[in-house]
Amino acid sequence: MGLYMGLSISKLKGDLFGGITAGIVALPLALAFGVASGMGAKAGLYGAIFLGFFAALLGGTKTQVSGPTGPMTVVMASIVSAVKGDISTVVMIVLLAGIFQILFGIVKLGSFIRYIPYPVVSGFMSGIGIIIIILQINPALGSPVKGSPILTIANLGSTLSNINIQALLVFITTLLILYLTPKKIGKIIPTPLLALIIVTPIASILNFDIQKIGTIPQGLPAPIIPSINLHMISIAFTFSLSLAILGAIDSLLTSLVADSITRTKHNPNRELIGQGVGNALAGLFGGIPGAGATMRTVINVKTGGNSRLSGMIHAVFLFVVLIGAGKYASYVPMALLSGILIKVGVDIIDYKFLKLIKFAPKHDVIVMATVFFLTVLVDLIVAVGVGLVLASILLTYRMAKQMNIDILTPQQDQKISGEIDTIGEKCLRVIRIDGPFFFGSMTKVVDRGNELLDTKVVLFDCSKIPFIDSSAVFALEDIFLTLSDKGIKVLIYADDKIIDTIKNLGITNIIPHQHLFSDLQKAIDHAKKHTTECK
Repeated sequence: MGLYMGLSISKLKGDLFGGITAGIVALPLALAFGVASGMGAKAGLYGAIFLGFFAALLGGTKTQVSGPTGPMTVVMASIVSAVKGDISTVVMIVLLAGIFQILFGIVKLGSFIRYIPYPVVSGFMSGIGIIIIILQINPALGSPVKGSPILTIANLGSTLSNINIQALLVFITTLLILYLTPKKIGKIIPTPLLALIIVTPIASILNFDIQKIGTIPQGLPAPIIPSINLHMISIAFTFSLSLAILGAIDSLLTSLVADSITRTKHNPNRELIGQGVGNALAGLFGGIPGAGATMRTVINVKTGGNSRLSGMIHAVFLFVVLIGAGKYASYVPMALLSGILIKVGVDIIDYKFLKLIKFAPKHDVIVMATVFFLTVLVDLIVAVGVGLVLASILLTYRMAKQMNIDILTPQQDQKISGEIDTIGEKCLRVIRIDGPFFFGSMTKVVDRGNELLDTKVVLFDCSKIPFIDSSAVFALEDIFLTLSDKGIKVLIYADDKIIDTIKNLGITNIIPHQHLFSDLQKAIDHAKKHTTECK
C-alpha cells in the first residue's frame, strides 16, 4: 500500500472525504455565524478558514474541526455592539484573545479546564442556545436584529406588528427542510446546505423583498492593523479574556468528544496553542474567532477523517468556495440563516441534564439554574464565574459536612483504651478529626475547643485526615495557644505528610517538635509521661 507523508492511501482518502464533508457542513454555519456576530458573512468564512487550518495544523486533537461556534458568536456580537463596530478595536480584541489562549497552553492551563463542573457547562450551553434562538426571532420575521435577548423580547410587540410575510415563508421553509428531510438524504447532503441551495434560488426567482447577506469579496482579505483607544483598554482586556476562556472551554469539551469516538487522547495544552494561533490570525484578517466545533468534528470522524489533515482540508475547501462562489452568497436571505441558527440553538440546549433534573442533586440544579439565567439575562462570563464560585461554595459545604469530630476519654477510644485505661478523663482527652480538614470545616474544631480546658493532656488524632490546608493549621494554632496558656500539654498524631505540612507552616513554634508523632504507640507512650501525676 502506497504511503505519503507517513499516511496510507486509504487514510488519505478518509481525510479528504471527511474534510470536504465537514467543509460542506461548515459553509452555511460560517455564513450564519458571521452575520449573527455583526461582522458580516465574510467574517464568518474568514474565521472558519484561518482558524480551521491553523488549529488543525498546530492543535492537540488530530481529528478536531474548528471554526465559528454559537457561544463565541454571541460574545462577538456583544463586542461589536460595545465598540460600535470599530473594526480595528475588534481586531485587537480577537488578536489578544488568541494570544491569551497561546499563553494558557504555554503555562499548561489546559489540564485544569476539564475540572469545570458539569452543571456550570450545562447551564451555560443551554443559556447560549436560548440566546441564539431569541436573537434570531427578528431576522426570521424580517426585522433588524436587536443587540440583546432582553431588547428583542421588549420589542417583540413591535416586531410582530411588522412581520414580513416573505421572510417568514423563507424561515418556515428552511426549518421544514432542516427538520423533515429524510435521514438518507441528510447523510448525502447536510440539511443546512440543502436549505441553502434550495431556498436561496427560490427566493431570488420569486424576487422576494427581504434582507439578504450582501456582497462577499472574493479571495482572502488583506491584514487589518489592530489599534485601540486608551479609554477602551479595560473593556478590551475583559472581552479578550472572555473570548479566550470561552474558546478554551468550548474547544476542550469538543476534544473530549473526539477522544470518546476515536479512542485517542488529546493534548489539551497544545490544543490551546493551536486555537490561539488560529484565532489570532483570524482576527488579523477580519475573521470572527471560534473554537473546536462538536458537530463538524463528529461528522469529520464519521466520514473518514483520521488525522489533522482532514481539518486542514476542511479549511482549504472553504477557501476554494470563497474564491469560486463568493459572489453567489450575496443572494442568501437573512431569514434562511435565522432558520439555520435557530436549529443550532435548539441543538445546543443540554437536554441530557434537563431530562434528569428531577433526580439530580439539589446543589447541581441550583448551580445549573443560576448559570442559565445569568447567561441569558446578564453576561456569559459573569455566568461562568458565578457558577464556578457557587459550585465551589456548595462543594465546600458538602465536604465540610463530611468531617466528624469526636472528643473521647481514654476508655472511650478503642485505639488506646487497652494502653492507658487507668487514666481518668480529667487527665487525658483524645480529639479525633475524621475527614477533610480545611477552611470550610475548621470552625467545627474551633467551636469545640472549650471542651478541652478541663484536662491536663490533649491528643489530637489526625490520622484520618486526607488533607489539611493552611486555614486549618492556623485554626489549630489558635486552639493550641489557648490550651498552652492553660498549662495543657498538646500532642499530635498524624501521618508523615500531615506532620510535614504542620511543621512547614510554623506550628512547632507553639508545640515542641517532640510532641508531633506519626506512630500511635510513641504518642501513647509520651502521653503516659505527662499523665503519671493524675493517677
